[in-house]
Amino acid sequence: MPSTIRRIPLESATLHHSHDFHQIVITLCGTSDFEIEGLGGRVNAFSGCIVPANHEHYYSGSGYNRQLILDLPEDAPALTGEQRELVALFDAPRFFALDDSLRHFLAFMESELAQTAHTPATSFQHDRLAATFLGALKARLGQQTSPPTRRLNIGHLDRYIQQHLADDLRVADLARLVCLSEAHFSERFRKQTGLSPWQYVKRQRLHAAHQLVVQSHLSLTDIALQTGFANQSALSHAFRRGYGLSPRQLRQTHSPIGALKKRPSGSLAEPVKLN
Repeated sequence: MPSTIRRIPLESATLHHSHDFHQIVITLCGTSDFEIEGLGGRVNAFSGCIVPANHEHYYSGSGYNRQLILDLPEDAPALTGEQRELVALFDAPRFFALDDSLRHFLAFMESELAQTAHTPATSFQHDRLAATFLGALKARLGQQTSPPTRRLNIGHLDRYIQQHLADDLRVADLARLVCLSEAHFSERFRKQTGLSPWQYVKRQRLHAAHQLVVQSHLSLTDIALQTGFANQSALSHAFRRGYGLSPRQLRQTHSPIGALKKRPSGSLAEPVKLN
């Protein structure tokens, strides 16, 4: 999916939600308040915050305000291919301020957005602008990180993830498990596995759901709940992205364990029909 860049004001009432895409929020004028998984801060003009995917966040605007928001799915061109290293920006929530160079680029972005009509080419322009901005931001924020000093026990983390697939797993939970800050843990985890902690959890959930679809008679709703997906629709969406087919289609091409029985002649019985 492509990235989108939009300009909106925030309501004065405090709202909260989470979403399955990453987000950058930059205050263009006025002020706003954000709290992301317990990390809170006020965002003044030419400041912003990083909201990683699936992180619940509370937000509100103060008086007249205007925000530039970059919505960035994990499979967006701005975060894949040659740009894949940029996804490390979203290992943990963070607040930042724009220097003079980034302020100038922000003005350029606004000018480009104002001149671009809403056409299929718009999404490609948004991704080009987003990738350039993210690269510049990562170069600045990356100087604050330090190299890892020891390897994480991935087996220990795996066992915890498997035991809590149905729970509201957060990166902070995994970080506490190994006695690290969320930002430090996320950095070490990515360098050791090549994935962000949340990408890894999503992969584990999808693999567990795949096994249940193939090997059990559970309904897709039950499978979704047992493996941490919000509902059957979210499960189906993840399957299509991960495997190229829906859970129902997968079941139609596989039989559960024990579903095939040998006939007296030695030939296989008809597969059990799944509802």
